Amino acid sequence: MRATEPVPAHPDQPGGAPSGPGGLLDLLSVAAVVLDARGRIVLWSPQAEQLFGYSADEALGRFAGRLLVQEKHLELVDSLFEQVMAGGAGWAGVFPMRHKDGSTRLVEFRNMRLEDDRKDLYALGLATDQAMLRTVERDLALSTRLVTQSPIGLAVVDTNLRYVTVNPALERINGLSAAEHVGRTIHEALPFLDTESIEAAMREVLATGVPIVDRESIGRTAADPEHEKAWSVSFYRLEASNGKVIGVATSVVDVTERRRATSEAAQARQRLALVADASIRIGTTLDLDETARELADVSVPELADVAAVDVLDSVLNGRSAVTAQTGPAVFRALAVASAYPSEAVRAADPPGEVARYEADRLVTRCVNTGRPVRVPRVSSDDLRYIARSPEAAGLLATARLHSYLAVPLIARGKVLGALDLKRTSNPEPFSADDEVLAGELAARAAVCIDNARWYRQARNTALTLQRSLLPEKPPHQPGLEIASRYQPAQAADEVGGDWFDVIPLTGDKSALVVGDVMGSGISAAATMGQLRTATRTLAELDLDPAQVLHHLDRITDRMGQTITTCIYAVYDPHQAQCLISNAGHLAPVLIRPGRAPELLDLPTGAPLGVGHLTFHTTTLDLRPGDRLVLYTDGLVETRDQAIDERLGVLLAHLSAPDGSLEETCDLLLHALRHPGDHDDVALLIARATVMAG
Repeated sequence: MRATEPVPAHPDQPGGAPSGPGGLLDLLSVAAVVLDARGRIVLWSPQAEQLFGYSADEALGRFAGRLLVQEKHLELVDSLFEQVMAGGAGWAGVFPMRHKDGSTRLVEFRNMRLEDDRKDLYALGLATDQAMLRTVERDLALSTRLVTQSPIGLAVVDTNLRYVTVNPALERINGLSAAEHVGRTIHEALPFLDTESIEAAMREVLATGVPIVDRESIGRTAADPEHEKAWSVSFYRLEASNGKVIGVATSVVDVTERRRATSEAAQARQRLALVADASIRIGTTLDLDETARELADVSVPELADVAAVDVLDSVLNGRSAVTAQTGPAVFRALAVASAYPSEAVRAADPPGEVARYEADRLVTRCVNTGRPVRVPRVSSDDLRYIARSPEAAGLLATARLHSYLAVPLIARGKVLGALDLKRTSNPEPFSADDEVLAGELAARAAVCIDNARWYRQARNTALTLQRSLLPEKPPHQPGLEIASRYQPAQAADEVGGDWFDVIPLTGDKSALVVGDVMGSGISAAATMGQLRTATRTLAELDLDPAQVLHHLDRITDRMGQTITTCIYAVYDPHQAQCLISNAGHLAPVLIRPGRAPELLDLPTGAPLGVGHLTFHTTTLDLRPGDRLVLYTDGLVETRDQAIDERLGVLLAHLSAPDGSLEETCDLLLHALRHPGDHDDVALLIARATVMAG
């Protein structure tokens, strides 16, 4: 290779590689001085000129001792020179040397004897400033101590991304010795990590010089292959003092515990958010089934993949909830929710069905003991204690059920049922924290379920009372065809005091009554029953409708805080006349053949119970074919439309071609009633007919 040819660039290739200025030797500025056998200076390097201040012209040929050493040290210097030249062992140490400017400097020496091809002897002295050398030594010692004792994993890789050095901390982190690192690439040393992204980050740092700090890396190493670890990794480009890029430094900090703590804090926040969400979403109504659905929906997918809410059938049947029991349990399924389609849903009991679970079933144990039952890892043997039947157990196996949790629904110290939770897709088993969270959700929901249960019982009682006080079917009356309906509130939170009645009177006459007691519940139903009885009693007296309402007003007034609206009409088929009086009620609709339906223009009057007001009777011709429609406000009133607009809708539906009275009743209820209506309805339609014989 010619001297003008470039040397190979790769340091591993023979011939060496060029090294620019700025390395450690340049930093130390090591001076080289050669003396002949008499002690004269025969070679003088530029670094020697920098260190001692004399140029080569000033130094060459002169005795080194007389030029560079104070006179008091000459004898010692001559002795050391003779020692080096005689023995060949060399000498190393620190000696005070005289600078050209007259100052004295401590210089670190390495002296050795040289011999040329003619057997002539020379002395080579390598020297550097002691202060600079000690500074470098301290820096190196400090760096070495920091690197070796640091709890942070540290490594240096060269520009080919091969390990140059690693500290003991990184040896422990990676589970490999320093020898197993050095000379190997990241991929060769750590194939179990995502080395592609790590090496890409290093190349980016080498190219740009911009550090990558606190980058999270997750994986397993040979030090602990069974557990996943998390590290915070940073990369910095290393440059020599002359700017030459020499590699990348890497720091690795084990942040597994920090990541776990952060994850646990995030989970805690998520759990609090779930509880807060449950407080808003559960118990929005007093409907038992809706409340159960709300609990099941809140539980997926944050807590479980499949959630079911089952209540003891005895509780729903009005018997007291139990505190503790033994033996089998009979459940009524109220709700099932799933995060995604799954065979586990088919294994659950469909809402509305009743299922018997034997005493060895886990959900039975849950309600019998009033304590949660958790199976973190479900085995094949566990499935038969979770499922109701072998077929259901097979479906759970197909769905890959791997974790199960049941928590009791307890309200006011009584067990109502259970919240049943299953995990099939979520890989994590149910933990103790999950059990606490499920218990919190169940406790909040149980009170709402118990309230809904009691409300359902109270509502059913009121509804039963109300229906028992209404005529089952209006009797056949001379000269009249009659159809009627009663429909309770569809919102399931109201049982009102609406009623209708058809009362036979003397002379083939009939009394038609529709009334509405303000309020709801058993009290309104009971008041309605009293007023219906009083109306029937007064009707037997064959009084004018206005007089009947006058007496009912006095009776209502004596009953206390009760306000009632009422329409009372008496039809005489022989006279083809109808006498009507109104106590604050919505006007009836009159439909004559061939004419548009119309609201009767009656004196409205005040509601019953206001006291000491006058009622008026209106006489109306009612010929065969004419229809009279009496109704309560629940048929037409809504919260988002004006009453006049709703009455217009009523008239529009009554304008349809004549059908049977039964069909007309069904049409009006279907067209005008909506899910969630908060009032009940009484509807009575009478059509005048020709008197027989």
